[in-house]
Order: sequence, then structure tokens, then C-alpha cells
Amino acid sequence: MAKPKPTRRAARRTIQETDVLIVGGGLAGSALAAALGGTGVGAIAVDREDPARLADQSLDGRVTAIAFATKRMFEAIGVWQDMAPRAAPIEEIRIVDGRSPLFLHYDRREVGKDPLGWMVENGALRRALHRAAARGRGVRYRAPDRVVRLERDADGVEAELASGLGLRARLAVAADGRDSETRAAAGIRCTAWSYGQTAIVLVAEHDAPQDFVAIEHFRPAGPFAILPMKGHRSAIVWTERDADVPGLLALPAEDFDELLQERFGDFRGRVRCVSPKIAYPLRYSHAETYVAERLALVADAAHGLHPVAGQGINVGFRDVAVLAEKLVAAKRAGEDLGGRALLAAYERARRFDVLTMAVATDGIVKLFSNDLAPIRIVRDLGLGLVERMPALKRVFMRHAMGTLGTLPKLLAGSAL
Repeated sequence: MAKPKPTRRAARRTIQETDVLIVGGGLAGSALAAALGGTGVGAIAVDREDPARLADQSLDGRVTAIAFATKRMFEAIGVWQDMAPRAAPIEEIRIVDGRSPLFLHYDRREVGKDPLGWMVENGALRRALHRAAARGRGVRYRAPDRVVRLERDADGVEAELASGLGLRARLAVAADGRDSETRAAAGIRCTAWSYGQTAIVLVAEHDAPQDFVAIEHFRPAGPFAILPMKGHRSAIVWTERDADVPGLLALPAEDFDELLQERFGDFRGRVRCVSPKIAYPLRYSHAETYVAERLALVADAAHGLHPVAGQGINVGFRDVAVLAEKLVAAKRAGEDLGGRALLAAYERARRFDVLTMAVATDGIVKLFSNDLAPIRIVRDLGLGLVERMPALKRVFMRHAMGTLGTLPKLLAGSAL
């Protein structure tokens, strides 16, 4: 009698098993790994980037806005203390429309004693999350490496890495960005469009010290944001029409600084760029579903929003908080971590919040990225009206802080 042909699983020599395979070790992937550390849920995060690059502490121009609720999550999973020395508080926010005398002003004292949020250098954020993920009990980090094969069925997930290692898990999590190969391979369609805008991200140094006020200055070509950093520095997100960006980036440093000064204003004295300038074409994307068999999408793999109001990555961290809580609860209850019930509950918990934020940010961009007189009058009246309605303004402020509604444990500051 002929022996049965060995299956691929039986033939592989080196296989590691875990509960959750996280594809992508960027901000969202490493945050999920860090959140699961020590909870009893095992995880392996696979990232293409060499961890040695995270040791580079030079300023690269990228800074991330962290909402108040996200900061509480970082405290709960033990990473905030690592990034706090490189974080600057946002005490106030001022929203200005072109040359209009009307504006909207948020002050943290209107809702409590805590800052509205923080600005953290991307490098410091990545290093803190990576260190926490690497030291978490039950968590392993594979980098640089990548998933070259991923198969999912009713029994679980099987993957093969470029290094030759085989992995088995109950659930795969796609945390591999807007152009997620994991999402595409699963056949999940994505609605996407370009805003025709590109954001130039940089760090500016100025003569006057920081006052920790974030300014969002809307212009027809796109918003110009001035965001607080430590010392005499501010993070800049300068949005322009796509066609105008190559010329801006090609300017000699002196000419670029002159134009930067014009956009910035002189309220902090002389301004100059002190970091590399990074250009990001701005796109909207939204997956038709956040789940498939044995698969959950988080952050940019599920939804990519315009950076106006700085909410994009915070929406992604809310994905992480919800998914981590559901995974831990399922593990403790002895339930299937990749089962349909868990995945359906995750999607229900996230879709309304994401769609609300997507509609809001898309609407803001389309409302403010033009100079038509009737629309300009309406939006300026709207800013002035909200400014004169304290109760409504507090609702908007709490929304920006991420504290509205029923929060998952991590965003409320509680451990899992």
C-alpha cells in the first residue's frame, strides 16, 4: 500500500506556533504586539524594516499627533515613559480660515487640566513601541523579514517567511499599510481616491520659544499646520496642490525658508527648516470590510484618512485597542481567537467610528480647499458660531481627544 503523500505542513522542518500573526511592525503593528504582551495571547510580528534603523535618533521631520485617549493607552501598555521625553503637549488649538477674522479656538482648560494631545517624534514613538513589543511576554518580533505566503482556512492560518521560517496562528492581522498586500491577497476591495494634494512634512526652528499652541491654517491649496515640539521648534505639515510640490522641494534652502516664513508668519520671529523635507501624496482609502476568514485589518490597511485634524493614526490606534481587548477576552474565555464571532464583533465596534471620522475629515478638506465666496462665507460663519457655543465646542474638543462615547479599556487607561 502506497504511503500517503506528505502534506506541506508535515514536510516543513521549522514551524513556530502562536495565537496571532501580525503582518507589519510599524506603528499599529508594534502597538498591537505591545498591547498583547503579558496578556496570555501569543503574537509574532513580522516587519520588513531592519530594527537597527530604529537606533537612529536623528531628526527626520516626521512627527505624530497623539490624542489624549491614545496617550492613556500608551501608559496602560507601559510605553509612554519611553517616549515622554520627546513629546510636547498641545495646550490649545487654533483653527483659522485664510484671511478671515473669524476663528475657532480650543483651550484645554475648557475640558479639564490635561493637554488636548501630544506631538511625538516618529522615531521616538517607533523605538518605544518596538522595545515594548520585543520585551512583551509571549510576543516575538521577526525583522527584517516578510511574509511570502499566507494561507487561511477554517482551521487557522499558515504562513511562510522570506527567511524560510514557517508560522501557524489562529488569526492574521494586516497592519501593512495603505497598499496592504495582505488585504489585496484576501480579495478585499478598497475604495480610494486622490485629493490632488501633497503634504510636505518638516521641522522648523524659530527664534521665539514654543507656546504649545497648534495652529491649523486653511488655505485653498490645502491646510498649513503648525504643531508644537520641544524647545524652539515646530512640526510643519504644509499641504499644496500636487503640481506645485516638485518646484517647492527644488528650491534652494534660502528661498524655501523665505516662502516658509511667509506661510508661517512672524509671530515667532525668524523661521527656518532644520530637517529633511518629506512629501506624502494625500489619498483617501477605505476597505469594504475590515475582516475576512481568519483575518483582521487595522489602521491604514483598513482605512487611510486625510491628515487634517491629525486623527488618522489615532483612529488606527483605536482599532488596536478594540482588537486587543477582544483577543484577550476570547483567550481567557477559551474561545477561538480567529473565529467569526470575534471578527464580526471587531468590525461592528470599529466601522461606525471609522466612517464618522472619514466623512468628517473628507468633508473638512472639500469644504476648506476652495476659495468660492459663498462657501467661504458659510464656513466662516460656522467657525464663528461654534466658537460662541461652549457646550458644542466642548463636544468637538472631546472628540478630538478621543474621549467621547464608550471607550475600550486601553483608551480609558486600564490594563487588559
